[in-house]
Amino acid sequence: MRYKLLLLTGDNERYRSLLQSCHLPEIEILGDETQQISPANIWLAEPSLAAPLLPHGKHIIWMQSTIAGVDALVKPHQRKDYRLTNVRGIFGPLMSEYLFGYLLAHQRGHTIYRSQQAQKIWRPASFKTLQGQHLLLLGTGNIAKHIAQTAKHFGMHVTGINRGAKPTIGFDDVDTLANLHHYLPLADAIASILPSTPDTRGALNAQTLSLIKSAGILFNLGRGDVLDLDALYLQLKENIHQNAILDVFNQEPLSQHHPIWTLDNVIITPHIAAPSFPEQVVEIFADNYHKLLRGERLSHEVNFERGY
Repeated sequence: MRYKLLLLTGDNERYRSLLQSCHLPEIEILGDETQQISPANIWLAEPSLAAPLLPHGKHIIWMQSTIAGVDALVKPHQRKDYRLTNVRGIFGPLMSEYLFGYLLAHQRGHTIYRSQQAQKIWRPASFKTLQGQHLLLLGTGNIAKHIAQTAKHFGMHVTGINRGAKPTIGFDDVDTLANLHHYLPLADAIASILPSTPDTRGALNAQTLSLIKSAGILFNLGRGDVLDLDALYLQLKENIHQNAILDVFNQEPLSQHHPIWTLDNVIITPHIAAPSFPEQVVEIFADNYHKLLRGERLSHEVNFERGY
């Protein structure tokens, strides 16, 4: 066999079955034994599982990540002598469902009516419509584009933040992270979908968080280290009409000792906003594998310097 494939996932048997059904040529799917790490020249892997084993991958030429986030593989000390691809283009609908599910529930006061139902109280409450509201998206990639498209269906004004203020279809305005402070006071809802880079880490800190409007709602959906969680806790503790929906954290699982668990104006979810399903990952892997055989450029290749 020309290529030897190592699986490093939380469900190797599922991936093995899906890959076998693809009937990929010139490839052998190796077993799960430790001694298979060295001879493998292709890895299909979760970054957190692959990162500590990279020094033992003597023949690796390409790794396909099973998720979008490859932070563990692009740190300065990690090796970069192989091709790394991640999963993109499948998360937009899922992330949009997550964001607007929580945003609409918040705007329509679902928790109020749930509480009233328990007490058998019939009392209409006021609510806000998304029409005319301002959504600020930190990031303008594929996921953000899908969210922006959904927001436009609700009649929202959408501003995007990216590296070069490059005009992007679906956004009313686009600017750079350096000008974030101009837009935070205007936004009714803010969603960070930024990658983890030296420029984005800590972008949502005590200073920038203090600019959020009094009833603003913040979503962190991209990378945990973009947000200073301690600063957010203090901000939300003092501003009870502000809210946050948090799905990603710098340390996962989030420590049970962090006080942000206790705030009523915070919803915490365990990194489930947009999971990648094995069927989707295998489809992307198979497409890339055929490109490898043909000597073509692989899809979704990661730039080690940029980190995404």
